[in-house]
Amino acid sequence: MDVSTEPLFAVVYEDDDLLVVDKPAGLVVHPSKDGERSSLIGRVRLYLGHGEGRLVNRLDRETSGLVVIAKSAVVAGALGRLFATRGVEKTYLAIVHGAMGEGTQVIAAPLGRDEASAVAIKDAVRPDGAPAETVVTMARTFTRDGRTFSLVRVQPRTGRKHQIRIHLAHIGHPIVGDKIYGDDERRYLRLVTGALTDADRAALLLDHHALHAATLRFRWRDRDRDIHVDPDDRFRGFLPD
Repeated sequence: MDVSTEPLFAVVYEDDDLLVVDKPAGLVVHPSKDGERSSLIGRVRLYLGHGEGRLVNRLDRETSGLVVIAKSAVVAGALGRLFATRGVEKTYLAIVHGAMGEGTQVIAAPLGRDEASAVAIKDAVRPDGAPAETVVTMARTFTRDGRTFSLVRVQPRTGRKHQIRIHLAHIGHPIVGDKIYGDDERRYLRLVTGALTDADRAALLLDHHALHAATLRFRWRDRDRDIHVDPDDRFRGFLPD
């Protein structure tokens, strides 16, 4: 990602307490050694003009969508408790491989370290893992180049690392473009070493996995907040007209 000239981010909502932005896919949230513009929190500090901005929720590098930033430590604590006590309803959109069944299903599968994987950050469903629960609703099924895909709405009830990605892969519907939980985790290893091939890119179908944090609903300062942002052109362009 060339970060030198692109806008800092799109502001979706802002008031005296908080800032909600649309994080682009490919941007890390935490500080990096490549300068302020190379991370979301660095860009937030540039935007605010001070270093008081605090991330309330976080997204993986390749996941796009809504991130909440508190403008003070006091607000960060209050919002953090709201997220931790399930006071925030989060809805994601994902494009997955295969035809998802109609209706809504609840995936309840504990998560922990994938000790069999060569990818250090990879987790997996395991009986001794931490409880994790995800609600998935099929929105539409479509075909593209003779292959079947589904657009799904996802609501995580817990907040484990990579939870949505693991749970969707666990039920046989990995997210399009997922380099870790797709059909070959070695693509992730090649990515981080700069050895991703043209064949890898063709198999992945998208540069970044198709997962977007679309909606946040919560009550704050005695008002119901319903904040939404649509997916980017890359995500929408994969869907049929």
